[in-house]
Amino acid sequence: MKTKTATWAIALASLMGASLLFAGPLDKAWMKGTTDKNPLLYKPGEDMVFTIEPQNIRGEIPAGAYFLKWERTGDDGVSEKGSEPFTGKPFVYKTRIAKPGFVRLNAVVVDASGKPFMRQLEKFTGDPNTPEGRLALRKLKKMKRFVFFDGGAAAGADTLRQAAPEPADFDAFWARQKAELKKVPFNAKRVEVPCGNPDVRLYALSVDCTGGMPVTGYLSVPKAAEKGKKYGIHIGTFGYGVGEQFPPRRPDANAIEFKMNAHGFLLREFGGTDEYYRTYGDKIKSNGYTYAFDPQQNSNPETAYFRGMILRLIRAIQYLKSCPEWDGKDLQVSGNSQGGGFAIWGAGCGEGVTRVYSTVTGFCDMGAELAGRLRGPWPRIKFVKALGYFDAVNFAKRVPSTCRVEIGRAGLGDYTCQPSSIAILWNTLKCPKSILWVQGSEHGYVPPNYEGRDIKFER
Repeated sequence: MKTKTATWAIALASLMGASLLFAGPLDKAWMKGTTDKNPLLYKPGEDMVFTIEPQNIRGEIPAGAYFLKWERTGDDGVSEKGSEPFTGKPFVYKTRIAKPGFVRLNAVVVDASGKPFMRQLEKFTGDPNTPEGRLALRKLKKMKRFVFFDGGAAAGADTLRQAAPEPADFDAFWARQKAELKKVPFNAKRVEVPCGNPDVRLYALSVDCTGGMPVTGYLSVPKAAEKGKKYGIHIGTFGYGVGEQFPPRRPDANAIEFKMNAHGFLLREFGGTDEYYRTYGDKIKSNGYTYAFDPQQNSNPETAYFRGMILRLIRAIQYLKSCPEWDGKDLQVSGNSQGGGFAIWGAGCGEGVTRVYSTVTGFCDMGAELAGRLRGPWPRIKFVKALGYFDAVNFAKRVPSTCRVEIGRAGLGDYTCQPSSIAILWNTLKCPKSILWVQGSEHGYVPPNYEGRDIKFER
């Protein structure tokens, strides 16, 4: 009997097989955007010149069939919009911003009725009945099908600072939390699970923590450690969301790795069930808000969901440092989006992290609305003063010079974790650091021309 997912995949494959026979001139097209100088190095009041060049057009574009609909917004509150006939030729747009901040330029190809053009989907060739196949299907459904550009530029980016002041008792608050955590013994539970790397032992791990939920995730340890070899630690964290965590397929044999979820929910090995994972997201809602979004819950730092997330990260670091397999030197944290915020929390929490890799970093400049800076359209975490205890920028101030922070991708079109917040993070860090800005990149989208050589700064 076919599953619902399998039926959807078969239908989609059939549809695409037919539709690709009639592919039009824009079905492989995408937009490349550039500026007349490094987009991070403009000065307030200086002209910014954008050029948007259509790429990979195949064939003639019918006259009058398509238009380029564009909109300029920015941290200055200025908005301009317009529409131009789309002929496949470059579109040049000039603007400026009078004060330090970012300008965003968004442009999309639409048809004569104003509806965005949608490229044909690629053919799905995976197995929708496997975890990997289901993940591939989800990515396919979410794939950007518009022909668009979403990017920007900044003036005075190096002068930007966070909007909300740091709580005066920030250090005292976290000292109290860590003192409470210290009262809780590790009480770690390990269950060995099958591993795809014959040189590694893989465990489901649960470690007791304050706040009602344990630390949970999958820990991998190279087998050579059983003969006395020591290894560095790498903690990997995840983006925003709730769902069952699966064991990594092939862990690294050159490091102790811990794949940690944000919530401390039960793994399968400790009693997690389909029903448990299906309903867990609803159980951690507060006043109808998804986790960490409730302003009432966030108004008290002792009840904010972020408190438990950070304490679980600290407990994970402390536990892993106690493991005899650790080399006593290398301690890395990495993550994407929410996980990127985790990585900065880890670097600044005082537990000796030596390296951080953070992409499209979340939870920076959480009071951005106080400065009127541009933010994205999806529901944001409403700022209340207590969020200052969890702002990644305040943790960034405490990252020691012994830690290196790599901001692996910062999208100039990312208005989930907006560019101004990443620039403020960069400005705040005083440790060895690097950042890679990517023009035309949104939170989950990287343009086809991205090859890791975009706009990089290193200090």
